[in-house]
Amino acid sequence: MIEAATIRFTGEIRRIVVAVDPPAAAGAQSCCGIVVAGLEASGCAVVLADCSVQGASSAGWASAVVRAYRRFSADRVVAEINQGGDMVTSMLKSIDESLPVSTVRATRAKYLRAEPVAALYEQGRVAHAGRFVALEDQMCDFGPDGLSPAARPTGWMRWSGR
Repeated sequence: MIEAATIRFTGEIRRIVVAVDPPAAAGAQSCCGIVVAGLEASGCAVVLADCSVQGASSAGWASAVVRAYRRFSADRVVAEINQGGDMVTSMLKSIDESLPVSTVRATRAKYLRAEPVAALYEQGRVAHAGRFVALEDQMCDFGPDGLSPAARPTGWMRWSGR
């Protein structure tokens, strides 16, 4: 299904967001999910980049988010604040105080939030503007019981606003 969603994108994007799922703790194995996605005029979502970083400090992942925001001339950053609360916005604003940040707090399990995103893929309403191997591997590892014990999410659900 993911291979079918991969396109050589050339259309116009109406809105671009950078979604960030900060890690719960710092360390070599910590992963900060950073995904850039846009919305075509047709209403199709397009994953433009997976800018996730592993083993970065708080300042490191915040800098990666700001770089992605600037690189894609994004409209907004959407950050999950379950892991870190106000610190997430503070870290991002410490890098660029003018950064437009919206926050979301997840209230349901990841696998429940993933279901509507998977449905959009099945309906052909999400495309990838290239191959994102690490992101796609994690997406494929996600099942009804969540991720396998070895997998860690990169934030691929964040851009959906779920």
